Amino acid sequence: MPDVHHRYASVAGHQLFYREAGPANAPTVVLLHGFPTSSFMFRNLIPALADRYHVIAPDHLGFGLSDAPAADRFTYTFDALTDLTADLLKQLGIERYAIYVQDYGAPVGFRLALRDPDAITAIITQNGNGYEEGFVESFWQTVWNYQKEQTPETESAIRAALTLDVTRWQYVTGTPDETLISPDTWHHDHALLSRPGNDAIQLALFRDYATNPPLYPRLHEYLRSSGVPVLAVWGRGDEIFGPDGARAFATDATDAEIHLLEGGHFLLESAGDTVATIIREFLGRRLSVTMPESAKAAPGGVSS
Repeated sequence: MPDVHHRYASVAGHQLFYREAGPANAPTVVLLHGFPTSSFMFRNLIPALADRYHVIAPDHLGFGLSDAPAADRFTYTFDALTDLTADLLKQLGIERYAIYVQDYGAPVGFRLALRDPDAITAIITQNGNGYEEGFVESFWQTVWNYQKEQTPETESAIRAALTLDVTRWQYVTGTPDETLISPDTWHHDHALLSRPGNDAIQLALFRDYATNPPLYPRLHEYLRSSGVPVLAVWGRGDEIFGPDGARAFATDATDAEIHLLEGGHFLLESAGDTVATIIREFLGRRLSVTMPESAKAAPGGVSS
């Protein structure tokens, strides 16, 4: 099994934790985690890819083992998280890379792509939304209410997302066999969410998530014009980002592969081996292929 290194880098005055594995001269895959987790979510995927690829998985600022400056000392936005990720990759000498995005990793990864389209060799989205169709209203209404108006009532409602019960809900909902999900996952995440001051960090990012949907038209144009290969491998039972969000990528990505699997928001926890196999096959076909203009004519298909 490939060795996985656990490292820190000083970026813009902050310590960012990241996991690294695989040959430095191999094609790079950058794994970008979501809420409320960290690069811990990739602990099994990294060695499954690192025999063939150079894998980097950072913890966003405020998450995991990275620094978490107080929200009154650092302005937590998705633009700021993207700045730090871009600076980390530059420091590591990574100029071309595929991205795997999940949940919060999607707005970070998609911003990276929009800032430097030529850097991105492929996109893997695992329940990482880029379309209005992906939002499950029953979950997001609470977030939208808080974004629209910060009142004691809207803040109290959104704070439920920081509880152990809701963290567990994110992991087990939509999974056919809940016993496949280790309780270590939600207890690990909740312990980090519960650090003093982390609630204010998460509230700031809930508010700033409102900046992401306005970027979707630019993302869709990028997908159409670049011909970047896209793999959407999605837990069909996700009640945060539903399967319509996966299918929507085939609307604009001219080289899209869509796989809907039985599982939920954190698909790696219940179907990790299957996801790894799909990713390896996708990257094996795509990373060495230069897309001809003729191949940019029609969207890819959908499989279930």
